[in-house]
Amino acid sequence: MNIKSILLGSAAALVAVSGARAADAVVMVEPEPVEYVRVCDVYGTGFFYIPGTETCLKIGGYVRMRLETTGKVSDDADFLDASNLDGSEGYDFHSRVRARLNFDVREETELGTLRAYARVQATNTSFNNRGYGTEGNGYIMDQAYIQLGGLTMGKLDSLWAERDGLFTDNDWSVGDISVNRISYTYAANGFTAAASLEDDGDGDFMPDIVAQLAYEGAWGGAYISGVYDEDAYSGSFYTTNVGINSFYFLDEYNFDDASDGAFALKAGIELKDLLAAGSMFKIEGHYAFDPTEYASLEPGGYLGGANRLATPSEWQVGAAYQQTFGKFTGIVSGVYGELFDSNLFLDTLDSGLLVDTVVGLDGGEYWGVAANLGYQVTSNFAVSAEVSYRDIDSDAGINDADQTFGYVEFIRTF
Repeated sequence: MNIKSILLGSAAALVAVSGARAADAVVMVEPEPVEYVRVCDVYGTGFFYIPGTETCLKIGGYVRMRLETTGKVSDDADFLDASNLDGSEGYDFHSRVRARLNFDVREETELGTLRAYARVQATNTSFNNRGYGTEGNGYIMDQAYIQLGGLTMGKLDSLWAERDGLFTDNDWSVGDISVNRISYTYAANGFTAAASLEDDGDGDFMPDIVAQLAYEGAWGGAYISGVYDEDAYSGSFYTTNVGINSFYFLDEYNFDDASDGAFALKAGIELKDLLAAGSMFKIEGHYAFDPTEYASLEPGGYLGGANRLATPSEWQVGAAYQQTFGKFTGIVSGVYGELFDSNLFLDTLDSGLLVDTVVGLDGGEYWGVAANLGYQVTSNFAVSAEVSYRDIDSDAGINDADQTFGYVEFIRTF
């Protein structure tokens, strides 16, 4: 066997072995592509694309704890609320914890931006003598609405309540209500014009009508709102007073200016950096031609419990100033207003005889002040405290009643 034969045989053997190994080679499967969550910066920070779609989602909210103290209605009050039946003065203390989640979903369509927004929250409030805060739980769908371009439909704050308020948590706004509504907003170059049909819950087909004009610029903003409430204000205030020989029952109020419908106007102007950098100054007021819930003081709240009537305000004017310096923010606000005159229907039972009496009452006046100081401890965590005081001088169920309210708040936003 010569060298040539040996070399040819070796080459053939190597080819055969290589072919055998090639037949047994492991084929690696390529991994399927993974779609990572993408940031959606079209609508601002915090949005991301829902995987597999062109829809953007933002999830936010807060967890908040408040330590609150409420002054009992003063001894001068004619009719005492449920928290002060014995007429004693002093303060009630309770704690309140709330968790809120906001879901904001948006995408672009040929008709404009399609948006869905939902806000849900749960609140636990401790009450005296009710057992370690186990009662007072509340779970609500606070807001839920759909927007397509300028069209809005769903449950949210009344258009009347948009843009109002005087900076402090007790912002002194009247008619701060949430309703089911359908509205349309046109916006261009800082100007907005909006109209809203709002369900007042009275069971008929006629909605309340709210309109608003507004402007926002680098200097601040201004707005004016008008409302037609198709039902004039109606409401009842019930209480009892047991005496030696008699008791009385307050049936209802009938306001002198009440009619088939009610009109009211509200306006405000806000100025930025007016006195110093980081400042805001706002003036706001309303006038109601007729009694309406859109121009009413909040029921209960700072003067009484759940049984107290939401009193219609004829007019109110207020102002607020906010100043930020470093991590601190300080706010002061105040209001003054007058109530509608009213008639009080009084059923008196004396010695077994029921006597109907109508008592005319002057509306009276009211005023209030509030102060708030907040501190940004770190990113997304803040502490604040607020004290507010309101005084009402009126014959319409309350006479020279005043009350103080305050809280300390810890809030973590996300």
